[in-house]
Amino acid sequence: MPTRSSTLRTLAGAALLPLALVTPAWGQSAAAAAPEAPGTLCAAAGTLHGSHGEQAQVSLCADTGSPRLNITAPALCQGADTKVTYACRTEGTWEVRRAGKSLGTGSLPGSRLYAGPGAYDISATVRVKSAPAGVDLKGTVRATLSLTAPVAKATHIVSVDKSVLRRNATTTVTYTIRRDSDQGDGNARLGMIGEEGTGMRIRSADRRCVNPLVGRYPSKTRLAHSLDCTVTELQPGHPEKIKVQVTVGAKCSTVVSKLGYWVPQGQSMYTGAMLEGPKLTCR
Repeated sequence: MPTRSSTLRTLAGAALLPLALVTPAWGQSAAAAAPEAPGTLCAAAGTLHGSHGEQAQVSLCADTGSPRLNITAPALCQGADTKVTYACRTEGTWEVRRAGKSLGTGSLPGSRLYAGPGAYDISATVRVKSAPAGVDLKGTVRATLSLTAPVAKATHIVSVDKSVLRRNATTTVTYTIRRDSDQGDGNARLGMIGEEGTGMRIRSADRRCVNPLVGRYPSKTRLAHSLDCTVTELQPGHPEKIKVQVTVGAKCSTVVSKLGYWVPQGQSMYTGAMLEGPKLTCR
């Protein structure tokens, strides 16, 4: 009859064996039985091997509990010298798919809007380097994360009355910022930016808006293709409207926008939130 210690060694070896043989492969699905509290969910995604015995065991992780799904790829490194303890740095790109449909791509670490409960297939093309030097590996890893957290209720919404800009013309658009939650306060900042080098100009007669400065003091140069607008009286039932003029030349440019705002526990360092605003296209 096996002893307790030998049984534990057998179980530990069985748990580690699939990860060691996968180069790379789909990681095990990480699932929760009930809706989880905000946290980080990780799954083994694959092991990268080098020609001299180096290896990097890579996991793919997603943070839940906010409107965004934050994606990271931590790794454990082992070099040719097994007596050295290595720290790993992972960089690269990721893609998220759900039910066979791509939800987006980005750089590591990165994020996208959380689409709600379901199985998320995440693949990443990574490069893992160690400190001290000794591990430098590249490859593709994959994992499936089963998330059950509900979609966080939107507290702020940004909309725009026009979404298409015209070449060689000035288009007036009106952004509407709405706050639907009693939490937080009436302060928010809407930023808009076009493509650099296209000659686009974004401006507003609204005193709450300004083109941002660039360069060292006492430079007075401002970005013509970017605009920041700050509101302080945003209340449920009282949306704020900002009128903006966008001038496009012969070269088209899109305009993207982001809204930043405070949330409760304002003295905590990381209480700000960012919301993706509407995107203006060009014809």
